[in-house]
Amino acid sequence: MSQPPDPALDIAAYRRALGGFATGVCVVTAHTDEGPFGITVNSFTSVSLTPPLILWCLDRASWRHDAFAAADRFAVHMLPVEDREMSDRFAWGVCRLSSDEFDSSSPEPPRLKNALTRLDCVATDRIVMGDHLTIVGSVRAFETRPGAALTYYRGRYGVLGEGDA
Repeated sequence: MSQPPDPALDIAAYRRALGGFATGVCVVTAHTDEGPFGITVNSFTSVSLTPPLILWCLDRASWRHDAFAAADRFAVHMLPVEDREMSDRFAWGVCRLSSDEFDSSSPEPPRLKNALTRLDCVATDRIVMGDHLTIVGSVRAFETRPGAALTYYRGRYGVLGEGDA
């Protein structure tokens, strides 16, 4: 059983503290009842190599919650540095993918054309944890290519490229 949060905890300061953990920037895509959607997340991690499992977290208050919570299949895309505008758009703006942004020749989840890495997943578990839904996915296929990655740290974008230390 979880304890209620300390009422003295400053949520804004706590969020800033969590921003001290540098992350990659991912866009999760899925076919939804409203069409192909994308959402930017940085709450992504590998869970297991055998079997290959990943997870990502979705804010339960997000207007996109129901669409992604219901998706049986999804793809996680790790973005290259040149896709910062896409990250912003899927974080705060229009989430419907246009036909020129993804490979529509496959019944798989929408595949962004420019991702550094893409993981095609089947949802295996959904766990409500506080104000988020944790979605666990079984990785069924993946593709990866070289390139500089878009990162996020303390509320700002950054870059980590091959050869950077």
